[in-house]
Amino acid sequence: MATVPALDEPPAATAPAVHRRKGVLSHWRLYAAISPFYLLFLCFGLVPVGFSLYLSFHRWDGLGAMEWAGLAQFRYLIGDTDFWSSIGNTLVIWALATFPMIFLAMVTAVMLNSAVRFKNVYRFAYFLPNVTSIVAVAIVFGSVFSTNFGLMNALLQAVGLDQVAWLNTPWGIKVAIATLMTWQWTGYNAIIFLAGLQTIPGEMYEAARIDGAGPAQTFFRVTLPLLRPTLLFVLVVSTVTGLQSFAEPQVLLQTTANESTFSGGPDHAGRTMVLYFFQQTFDNNDFGYGAAVAWGIFLVVVLFSIINWRLVRRRGED
Repeated sequence: MATVPALDEPPAATAPAVHRRKGVLSHWRLYAAISPFYLLFLCFGLVPVGFSLYLSFHRWDGLGAMEWAGLAQFRYLIGDTDFWSSIGNTLVIWALATFPMIFLAMVTAVMLNSAVRFKNVYRFAYFLPNVTSIVAVAIVFGSVFSTNFGLMNALLQAVGLDQVAWLNTPWGIKVAIATLMTWQWTGYNAIIFLAGLQTIPGEMYEAARIDGAGPAQTFFRVTLPLLRPTLLFVLVVSTVTGLQSFAEPQVLLQTTANESTFSGGPDHAGRTMVLYFFQQTFDNNDFGYGAAVAWGIFLVVVLFSIINWRLVRRRGED
C-alpha cells in the first residue's frame, strides 16, 4: 500500500530570523516614544562632554580661532598650585560637611522611624531645606555668620566668648560653607536613611531583644550592618555633590567689585574646584584650560567616590 508523502515543512532556521526582524519593526512606536530622551541626552549631554574633551586640547578665548595645544593644558594643570589649593579647600569643606551631616541624618531617621504621630509633617519639614533656593539660603547664612551683626557671634557673646570673623578667616569661611551644606542636605539624607530603616524586618529587632541586646548593641549589630547599602549610597552621592559645591561659596562669599565673584573670599579660602573652573573660564576667558580643569575635577570626584565605595564595602565584608 502506497504511503502519502509528508508535507514539506518550512525551514526552521529562517523562522526565528524573520520573527526577530518583525519584532523590532513592530515596536517602532515604542522606540519613537522614548527617543526624545535619548535625543536630548545626545544634544545636551554627550555632545557637550565630547566637545569639552576636544576643547581641553586647544587654546581658545571663546571668540577667536582655536589653537592646538595638545597635552600642554594638562601638564600645566598638574603643576598648577592654585588648582591643588582648590582641591584642598574642597576636601576640607566636604569633610566638615559630610560626616556631621551623615551622623545627624542617621539620628534623625532613627527618630522619625520610631515616631508615632505626625510622621508626614516631620518628613516634610526635614526635606524642605533641600528644595529651598540655595541662593536665598546662602544670603541668609551670610547674615547669620556676619562679623558684627550675625547670629553666631551673638550666641558666642552670650556665653562670654569673643567674636569670630567667620567670613574673613580661612577656617571661618570653611566652617560657614560646611554648615550651610550640612543644613541643606541633612533632611534629604534622613529621608533616604528612613527608607532604608523601613526595609529592615521587625523580626530582627525582636530577636535581638530576646537575646538581651540593648539599644546600642541593636543599632551597631543589627541596624547599621543592614543599613550599609543605604549608607554606601548616601556617602557616594554626598561625595559627588560635595566635591562639586559651587553656589554655596559663590553666593556666601560675594566680594567687592574689585575682585572676582569666583575668588572664594580672603586668601581664596573658599575657592572650591568648581569655583576655580569658573574663574579660569569666564574671568580669564581661557575656555581651553577651563575644559582641562573640568576634566581634572571629574577625575578627582571619580577617585574619591571609588575610595569611599571601597572603604564602606570592605568594612561590610569584614
